[in-house]
Amino acid sequence: MLTIRNETEADYAAVENLTRKAFYNVYVPGCMEHYLVRVMREHEDFVPELDFVAELDGEIVGNIMYTKACLTDEQGTEKTVLTFGPLSILPEYQRKGYGKLLMEHSFARAAELSYDVIVILGSPANYVSSGFKSCRKYNVCTEDGRFPAAMLVKELIPGALDGRKWVYRESPAMNIDAEEAQRYDDSLESLPREWRPSQEAFYIMSHSFVE
Repeated sequence: MLTIRNETEADYAAVENLTRKAFYNVYVPGCMEHYLVRVMREHEDFVPELDFVAELDGEIVGNIMYTKACLTDEQGTEKTVLTFGPLSILPEYQRKGYGKLLMEHSFARAAELSYDVIVILGSPANYVSSGFKSCRKYNVCTEDGRFPAAMLVKELIPGALDGRKWVYRESPAMNIDAEEAQRYDDSLESLPREWRPSQEAFYIMSHSFVE
């Protein structure tokens, strides 16, 4: 039976380990997501109420974490929204629906906490079935006015963005030091850093924009 519950301090090492395994060599040779998890918990934008683990027969197989982010309209009005990531599932449990269950559980809790919009950066193929749409459809852009193909938006409350143009700014929590992340990874059990086709697919998606 799969159980979804809030992460506790006793889970930290297991979550960091599963995050490392889930992302290693997927987007770049090696990964930094496990270091992000480690430092994100201490940031003021971290939302501990939305930090969930998925536990299967006593083993933690997945995790989702949220931080606050910001949308600003053309009049300068700011709106606090959410972003999640990393969303991590142990490789041997991927493509079994556990990630989607974690998302749906967290969406319901986020709505209970009065959040009404989630903005993420990710592959549309992984998220459109959970109600995410292109940022272009909600008129949400980056600070340079562009609409990244990988920037996706979900309204937890329909009409929350009311058609206005919004500029998205992620939390500074996401701006981790790559050298520090590398040093941390080097301190752990050695894993081979390899090139995979998924890294080229990530490069293409992360450099693509919607007109």
